[in-house]
Amino acid sequence: MKTKTKALALALCAVLLVVSTVFVTMAYLTSKTDVVTNTFTVGKVTITLDEARVDAYGNPVDKDGNRVYLEDAPRQTANVYKLIPGHEYTKDPTIHVANDSENCWLFVTVKNGLLNAEDASGNTIAKQMAARGWEKVTGATVDGTDVYAYATKQAAGANVVVFDTFKIAGTTDVSKYEKAEIVVTAYAIQADGFDTPAAAWTDAGAEAKAN
Repeated sequence: MKTKTKALALALCAVLLVVSTVFVTMAYLTSKTDVVTNTFTVGKVTITLDEARVDAYGNPVDKDGNRVYLEDAPRQTANVYKLIPGHEYTKDPTIHVANDSENCWLFVTVKNGLLNAEDASGNTIAKQMAARGWEKVTGATVDGTDVYAYATKQAAGANVVVFDTFKIAGTTDVSKYEKAEIVVTAYAIQADGFDTPAAAWTDAGAEAKAN
């Protein structure tokens, strides 16, 4: 009797071992990674344009009208000048690329109402622009005014001067230019995707003008 009981017990143990073994081999191999989340922000191109505050004779001044060095003059968007033959005036329109802006190509139009009054033998606005790296975009105009591109792409925080001064010729009848204006307009187009400023203006110039 004991022999049968012992044999039955051994048989049950064998069955349990087999069952246990089956359960182990049926467990799947699994793993789980951490979550990867993609977050998107929108890039932007932002510029501003200003010039040093000057008095009627083109001298840099502070907010109270006191003469100061050019770098110490406040920045503003317009000045009023008193024209005198042979006189030279400070005018330094400067484009500022915002600190959070994407890299960009810069463009300007300069509607120069004093073009025929400038001292052509001196450092005219056109000559200054060329020396500073501004190049005419072939065939590009805005309201009949030529578009100029800066030769190199600019990064966030850049400051790019368009020109520095203008000088009236000594033979000019300034009474003819009493209401003349020099109007500078700046544009920026993202640099990404465009190898040259001309290519950027061809594809996105219309959008830049509309903004």
